[in-house]
Amino acid sequence: MIIHLDMDAFFASVEMRERPELADLPVVVGGSAAGRGVVAAASYEARKFGVFSAMPMAKALKQCPKLICLPVNMPLYIEVSQQIHEIFYRYTPEIEPLSLDEAFLDVTASEKLFGSAAEVAKKIKTDIKNECQLIASAGIAPNKFVAKIASDIDKPNGFVIVEQNEVQDFLDPLPIKRIWGVGKKTEQQLHEYGINTVYELRNKTSDWLIQRFGKLGDHIFRLANGQDKREVVSDAKAKSISSETTFATDIRDKEVLLAILSQLSEQVASRLRVKDVKGKTISIKIRFHDFKTITRSKTLFENSSQTMLIWQVVKQLFLDTWQEGKMSIRLVGVSVSGFSKSESLQSELFEQDTKQDTLDVLSDKINQRFGKAKIHRGRKNNG
Repeated sequence: MIIHLDMDAFFASVEMRERPELADLPVVVGGSAAGRGVVAAASYEARKFGVFSAMPMAKALKQCPKLICLPVNMPLYIEVSQQIHEIFYRYTPEIEPLSLDEAFLDVTASEKLFGSAAEVAKKIKTDIKNECQLIASAGIAPNKFVAKIASDIDKPNGFVIVEQNEVQDFLDPLPIKRIWGVGKKTEQQLHEYGINTVYELRNKTSDWLIQRFGKLGDHIFRLANGQDKREVVSDAKAKSISSETTFATDIRDKEVLLAILSQLSEQVASRLRVKDVKGKTISIKIRFHDFKTITRSKTLFENSSQTMLIWQVVKQLFLDTWQEGKMSIRLVGVSVSGFSKSESLQSELFEQDTKQDTLDVLSDKINQRFGKAKIHRGRKNNG
């Protein structure tokens, strides 16, 4: 069985833990409205006003004028994330982090020691609450797809178990938008064919769906039938460090997307430094409204974990790809790989500044010591 653990409103919850006076108030973490910043995380109190992650901060403030806006404090969130992952490792080494606040765990080999997957998930949730004063939601299922839906379906503080013989009963009543790859446009098209639920979707043939939706049709058919063969890829096996975010609604605003990519770049760079590794290849991932996914990469002359260098490359990769008015995006991601010392072509455009290494170390230390984002990266005008 696979467990999907997802921290509830992670960045906002950490800030509210640090500042108890914010309990039960609408809180968001993100960039400033004046700088075209976006919401990185929203408390459940803020979500009641229609405020969600990836929303422009200016819009969030219109939705909720009394919104409490806090800056991103990435070193603090990474520190807490490490504590949470240490709890995971008590129960299994088979952990695949998706970001700072969520991960898949394969506990198949641990059940003789710690009990069933459901018992392990309960223990992890309890440990996180007692030791970190934070709440996690858990989904337990035979595969990643079902486990991730299960962890999300009863948030906050969710705990949902789906046994192998219950998968179809669990999936069938769900709206089709729960299927990975069904964005707003695909959802509308399926509605036009009278398909509103997973049950109605899986009662179409694979050929029927492929004929109308191409590769996406086969993908959603398999998921509707609870089929997902992907294994949990642990940190020890991983060849990259990455972070990505999927939007509740597709985004077409270039500046908003750049702001989100800037946050992801900082998060990945900080995680590289925490793990004391550097990489040569910097990549971005873009998934469009129709589930088409592309990646673009740049290989540097030497390994790096510099925040500014990673951000410069990410920004350029994105701008080289961007087509004004033609791109509706549902997911973006940043990754760094190539941790070996193999030779690669030198990039004259993105040369490293050794002063940036010193600045990154000082920034990390200051933020870790004082806890409240005393130093964080600004984002230059992107044109």
